[in-house]
Amino acid sequence: MNLARAALSTLVAAALGAVALQAHAVDQTLPGAGNAQADLTAAASPRVREAHDFLLRQARQIKSRALREATLDLLGNRGFCVRSRVGVDDATKAALLAQLTAAGLINPADDASFPGGLSAGVFPPVLAAQTTCPRLPMAFDAAPGSAFTSHHGYPGGLPIHEANNLRAGLGLADGYRKSYRGADADDGHGHDDEDPRWMRSPFFIDQDIVIAAPIWHDWAKTLVFQWAADGSEFKELSFGGTPANGTATGGHHILSIAESMKRALPPAFVIAQASAHSNPTLGNEFKVVAWLRAAGILAQVDPVAAGYLVQDSQGFHLPPLRKLADGFDLVGAGQTNLLAEYTIHNLSDGDFTFSIPAAGDAALLIAKLAPGYGFDPANVAVYNTQFRNPVFAHISQERILVLYGNGGLAAVQAELDALRARHGF
Repeated sequence: MNLARAALSTLVAAALGAVALQAHAVDQTLPGAGNAQADLTAAASPRVREAHDFLLRQARQIKSRALREATLDLLGNRGFCVRSRVGVDDATKAALLAQLTAAGLINPADDASFPGGLSAGVFPPVLAAQTTCPRLPMAFDAAPGSAFTSHHGYPGGLPIHEANNLRAGLGLADGYRKSYRGADADDGHGHDDEDPRWMRSPFFIDQDIVIAAPIWHDWAKTLVFQWAADGSEFKELSFGGTPANGTATGGHHILSIAESMKRALPPAFVIAQASAHSNPTLGNEFKVVAWLRAAGILAQVDPVAAGYLVQDSQGFHLPPLRKLADGFDLVGAGQTNLLAEYTIHNLSDGDFTFSIPAAGDAALLIAKLAPGYGFDPANVAVYNTQFRNPVFAHISQERILVLYGNGGLAAVQAELDALRARHGF
């Protein structure tokens, strides 16, 4: 059994190695040649459609009209305009890269190793790039939730990942209210400028932020994880820091914040969005600050003037929103200006502790069964586009691992048999 497992692991590793070599050779300055196929794969999956419909239902409950309309536009408009890319020509790209470099928010050494250089990593290709409405290179639903070998790395993985995170966020917010509220508790709904509920109740957790932050945090995966013709993904550049300061993170995170800033979305929302990859508590605030600064450069927005950061003699800090500076200076006392919504969003993005190992295990399990359905993992393009990606889009990696844990390989095979009977592959 151990020898068989080792042999299978070697086979899968070799196939993934071939994918990595091909992905490195892909021209990442052009929209992915496999984006259209990914659109079709995701559109055929009831699981993807359910996730998308859940996100839409939740987005419609956002009370702030500006945030609601922007979120619905992101989810449902195939022609969604990437405003942070309007007017960003080659000269502008060079100037913005120079600003990132000067601020220590990008690693110049990556220019030689990243496919297409730093410009391709920070400015992934969009459609109609030099117009007043640069557009997404693929449908929101066609994007993966992460890198090819990581969590939700298949067409439709993005809405499935976001739906799970949003469900987690809603549960966390509900738990905070039930655990910590009193007679002054809020009703769990958001607010807009005409209905500032938080001013009427000192216990307020903004439901608008709870809903919208998980949706906006990952949307830029439609840019950084485009699809190659062989069914693999573009490589993602990490930036927002350098090896010296340790703040670099997946580029989708910075790009998503930049779009929110460009659209002048509210500071509390944008900071919550930026907190997905690190809770901005004591000792970690500098990371979120760095990502907000990097996003401000790309959005060509001054984050201090726009209210996303404050600056003093010690550097940049998160601003004292709402009543955080009313009667006491938390930053002056060595703490951070923290709202509950920041932590709730950070915690809601924590499913990777299960979904990343599930991705690796599921890859091994379906590779073991693939020959029985006429597929060879070593035939990378056919395997990815006709078996691996459709299987994961319809079933999900997490479901496969849960089935295996409780029913063994026979349970996984039964699921594949049922999928083939319904949809074929």
